[in-house]
Amino acid sequence: MSLYHRHLQTLVERFNHACEAFELDAILLYSGWPLAYPYDDMTYPFRPFPMVQQWLPYLPTPDTWVLFSVNQGLSLHWPEQQDFWHVSPSAPKGDWTRDWNIQANGDLSWLNTLKGNVAVLAPYPEQLDLPIAAQINPTDLMHWLNYDRAVKTEWEIDQMRQANDAAARGHKAAAQAFHQGLSEYEIHLAYLQASHQQQVQEPYSAIVALNERAATLHYEQKQTVASSGHRTLLIDAGAQTLGYASDITRTTTPDGTLFATLVSDMDRLQQELVAACTVDTHYQQVHELALQKTAELLHRHQLCTLSPEAQLAKRIPQTFFPHGIGHLLGLQVHDIGGFQQDRDGTMAPRPEHAPFLRLLRPLQDGMTLTIEPGLYFIPMLLEKMIAGTPDHGCDLDLIDSLKPFGGIRIEDNVLVRQEGPLNLTRAAFDNLPR
Repeated sequence: MSLYHRHLQTLVERFNHACEAFELDAILLYSGWPLAYPYDDMTYPFRPFPMVQQWLPYLPTPDTWVLFSVNQGLSLHWPEQQDFWHVSPSAPKGDWTRDWNIQANGDLSWLNTLKGNVAVLAPYPEQLDLPIAAQINPTDLMHWLNYDRAVKTEWEIDQMRQANDAAARGHKAAAQAFHQGLSEYEIHLAYLQASHQQQVQEPYSAIVALNERAATLHYEQKQTVASSGHRTLLIDAGAQTLGYASDITRTTTPDGTLFATLVSDMDRLQQELVAACTVDTHYQQVHELALQKTAELLHRHQLCTLSPEAQLAKRIPQTFFPHGIGHLLGLQVHDIGGFQQDRDGTMAPRPEHAPFLRLLRPLQDGMTLTIEPGLYFIPMLLEKMIAGTPDHGCDLDLIDSLKPFGGIRIEDNVLVRQEGPLNLTRAAFDNLPR
């Protein structure tokens, strides 16, 4: 039995349980339609609704429908249309189609055959003009289905392995371009070429930051002129396979500096955090461990003379590591369901001491997530610390010498397993040609 067939069985089981829980006869999923720019006839790049993509081993076009019927099974309705402006959709092909009833449709008249209680899930309900009565995006049903998306099937994990393989090739090329003294823009081009993707195909807009710009967490400008000296490259960039994303960050710097030592120490720190991602561990504990390890690093290098315990009490590590340790990863880069505590949609409140943490669940076998500790020298946050915590214990002269390097982030994609965490990203880098 193929990985995809087993994946399909899992989705059928989940949707059957949902239909039973909410007394539904069918669930209808819509891929969506491209959105136009305001007052324009040009559209944003199309991305299919993740709930549709999850079912299909190809990239669905706009106006694709997936029908799950309790009594009639699975149907895929693809848009048959002739178009001389664009490439016309073609009929889906492959062995996987044997599990589906596939129909070409030019309109929505086929919906009139649906009977009973129907729910429709769609990205933009205002795009729908349905000829039948249906519940549109019922919140309880969305919560139920979103909760289970956190745990991936083996087929989904395989897509994410491939996305990591592609991104690893890109990161290797980006590091080489950095050492050649190229601009942020040229480094990004090298990344795209090696990862075999166009910019519009990236799962998120890549961050390619040189030197002090690495202190801006979501820097996206990509300067076209090369810097006078290359001290740091922080590149946060991924790839996707059938909608499943990788999300990887690497920091590169020449050897022989304190900053280079910090990069090496952060790499070891990151691997300790990956090792902590075990079944039943609460993700918030991993974040708290990251803060503890950051305090130890600051003390070890005398960036802060306070003990790690004193630093934590004064929230010194958050000045250098102001974001969460990571997030769920899958069909969405920040995959859905991170705050949900159950299928009923009970949401955990954001912790006051970690407001940017995006995953507040105990880790389960099959979850995929990121581990991305950082160490940044952000002038705004340093000034806030100096003003608000006079007895901060930090060596400001030493910190000033590190500001031109910007910051460090190292991010891997991790699969939680009963036998221990599996690092998809390190495996991808290990498989690269030497």
